Amino acid sequence: MSRIVILGCAGSGKTTLACQLGERIGAPVICLDAIWQPQWGSDDIPAFRELMVEAHAGDTWISDGNFAVATFDIRLSRADLIIWLDRPRLTCAARVIARVFRRGEAHTVAKLPEVLAFIWNFDRINRPKIEANRIAYGADVLVRRLTSDSEIDAFLLSYGSDS
Repeated sequence: MSRIVILGCAGSGKTTLACQLGERIGAPVICLDAIWQPQWGSDDIPAFRELMVEAHAGDTWISDGNFAVATFDIRLSRADLIIWLDRPRLTCAARVIARVFRRGEAHTVAKLPEVLAFIWNFDRINRPKIEANRIAYGADVLVRRLTSDSEIDAFLLSYGSDS
């Protein structure tokens, strides 16, 4: 499997896993949060989609981020594996809080209340939308759900040895 989409709530560890996995298998990492610009709005979605098509044209990649409505038709149609990071809300919240205090971090304290609200409501609001789009565009793509650091570590150790 060489085309992987990593999904999950804010703070679940999508980017961390993507970078670790990319290093392990030598695959480029496509971080959707780094491509989508904070000042962009709905009028910028067509340009974002063009960037997604270009970024996901290769034979090997790891795609980190949700953006289900805007990108799943592009990404999931080519994916071999979907990794759902299914972490508890408190874990995600703690990771987001710690992240904003790291030197050089793009995420800011000013956005923290908004991100914490997103995390708190993720299972009720965003997960159903993501799942509906996942089924619509990637129903046949293998899904691997990881819920803890130990499951993620075990996955990283084993991935590539039997794939």
